[in-house]
Amino acid sequence: MKSNSVIKGSVYLVGILALLTLLYLARDIIIPIVFSILLSILLDPIVSFLKKYRIPTIWAISITLLLLIILSTFSILLLISQLSGLLDELPKLIQNITTLLVQTEKWFAESFDLKLRVIQTWVKDANADLVNESRTLIGSTIMGIGSVLVILVLIPVYVFMILYYKRLLLYFLYNVFGENEKDRVYQLLISMKSVVQNYLLGLFIETVLVAILNSIGLLILGLEYAILIGILGALLNIIPYLGGLVAVTLPVIIALATQSTSTALWVIVIYGVIQFIDNNIIMTKIVASKVQINGLISVAIVIAGGALWGVSGMFLSIPLAALLKVYFDQSKYLKPFGFLLGTRQSI
Repeated sequence: MKSNSVIKGSVYLVGILALLTLLYLARDIIIPIVFSILLSILLDPIVSFLKKYRIPTIWAISITLLLLIILSTFSILLLISQLSGLLDELPKLIQNITTLLVQTEKWFAESFDLKLRVIQTWVKDANADLVNESRTLIGSTIMGIGSVLVILVLIPVYVFMILYYKRLLLYFLYNVFGENEKDRVYQLLISMKSVVQNYLLGLFIETVLVAILNSIGLLILGLEYAILIGILGALLNIIPYLGGLVAVTLPVIIALATQSTSTALWVIVIYGVIQFIDNNIIMTKIVASKVQINGLISVAIVIAGGALWGVSGMFLSIPLAALLKVYFDQSKYLKPFGFLLGTRQSI
């Protein structure tokens, strides 16, 4: 009996490792498909709404995708136009940051009784390492941009196909699980669809609210390009738990380069208050209420998603975990795992 349990446990472990290996090796294929499935679920109500007015399926899907592409293109062009102004000011920012570094070197030398030449050597070595790392980063970024462009082309195609062949895909799932399980599979798919739609809609509302709060806070401080930095911070905030920490870096650097240390400290204070409001009010009431995943599991799967699929994995980790929880909750044998993922603590 004990040996059977050991064998069964070993088989499960090997299966999980094989699945993780497959997910990692095939990430370039799987990630666009997963994004397309989530986007298809989000857009399906719009397509259904257009079909109610006797618009053919192909045209309903095409109109929906066209509106999405126009809106996305407009948003990207707006960000690029704002970002170009920031890039024009980049030489001035670099000069100000260099001056700040010189002042910092002198402060360290005076405060800790160190020779200025020693500190300058440290900084010089650090800059040399940074340049070498930057060259590598630029090369990988260029390759990354190419892969992103491929994904951006593939996703609309996948979305169109998923929405167009929706009935075929549903029929396939019903046949896989059998006719007797048709009602249960239907309810499971409805629950999953509801979770994805509510989560993505809640995430969009959260992003807009955080962008507004960031921009208002930076405008009060008189920081240049406050709206652009606020929007970028909100977009980074989409990455659960870790994005907010990264988002504060850019405004702090700009505040140090263009204004003063006190302004940089005020940026940290304002972003800290916004993060508190986001995590305890916006996230709880708008996003987390739609996805009942506890904090411990959320942090773990975000880190695991980042290790497996990079930034895309960090973004996809929460909705995928929510879908797994829906499946676990309705499975007789996997219900304990659904309980583990959830927020309910009563036993």
